Amino acid sequence: MVFNTGHWWVHIGKLKAWDFFEYEGRLVNELKLESAFEVAMRTWADWIDQNVNLNKTTVFFRSISPEHKAQNGCYNKTQLITDKSHATHFSESLTEIVERTLSQMRIPVRYLNITELSEHRVDAHPSVYAKKKGKELVKRKLKPPESFADCSHWCLPGLPDTWNRLLYASLVLDHPTDSHSLSHLVS
Repeated sequence: MVFNTGHWWVHIGKLKAWDFFEYEGRLVNELKLESAFEVAMRTWADWIDQNVNLNKTTVFFRSISPEHKAQNGCYNKTQLITDKSHATHFSESLTEIVERTLSQMRIPVRYLNITELSEHRVDAHPSVYAKKKGKELVKRKLKPPESFADCSHWCLPGLPDTWNRLLYASLVLDHPTDSHSLSHLVS
């Protein structure tokens, strides 16, 4: 089984991923991002711990793929970021929640940490190739292209193929007793 979670957790306002959340036995509309994410991860972890048969199933968890909204985002980017001092724009607290949750589970989960790897691939987005009503937005010239560049989805083939190769390598090379780590494949 392969699970992941998405960057939609960091969206606010109209793009927020939920209308209501059950928290401490009641429905709430607003909940601090980290609290909501922790509840969701704990719910997922409890389900895995209660329902997965290790004799038949291996569980993988792929970390959150980041988006590139800072500065000029991904617009017109054709090279990956090679600067090792590049600061991540993704919430470290969400990554910590994932890692803490996985470490506390009864069922071992193989962790495919693609967040940092993906942070450096600002070039791997469809960028200005978004379409509306079948016509590329850049050709419609409604807005400056950098204002509608898609910096949250990924081009195929490309970075998602790398994620799949890491998953495949884990399936082939790792042993079932290795849990909570695929970081040696990503580092």
